[in-house]
Amino acid sequence: MKKLLMVVLAMSAMACQQNKIGYVDNVKLLDDYQEKVDIEAKYKTKVDALTKKRDSISQAFQLELQEFQAKSQKMSQKNAQEEYGLLQQRGQFMGQQLQQEEQQLQLNSQTEMDSLVSKVRKEVKKYGKANGFTYILTGGTGGAVLYGQDPQNLTDAIVKILNDKYKK
Repeated sequence: MKKLLMVVLAMSAMACQQNKIGYVDNVKLLDDYQEKVDIEAKYKTKVDALTKKRDSISQAFQLELQEFQAKSQKMSQKNAQEEYGLLQQRGQFMGQQLQQEEQQLQLNSQTEMDSLVSKVRKEVKKYGKANGFTYILTGGTGGAVLYGQDPQNLTDAIVKILNDKYKK
């Protein structure tokens, strides 16, 4: 009987200890985080500049091709083929250069975003420990929380912390 009473008391004591659970809407968190907004703006500017460069090079190359076509009428077939081959090589080289620049830009952007996500996760973990949370779940698109009461939504508090630290 004493053993049964001890088990019941232990179970009721464990039942009284509730886990403190919160959730964060990842989409809102990242969309409202100023550092992410700044990173996206920086890379949008770089992508726009690369697009303008690509367009400018393409237009110049098209003009060169048109000039070649007009000039090739007066050239021997052999000379025309040689010059056309050189033009093709230059065009391929320029295309490869632009593609490498684009890939490097994408790699740099992805690296910065990965670093940012890591920083956000560390901050969420730090917040959870500091505020006695047992679990902090992820919500938003693709998240694990389909419903959560507003008091358990920690998104705004964490966005504020992140933005305050970023401003410094």
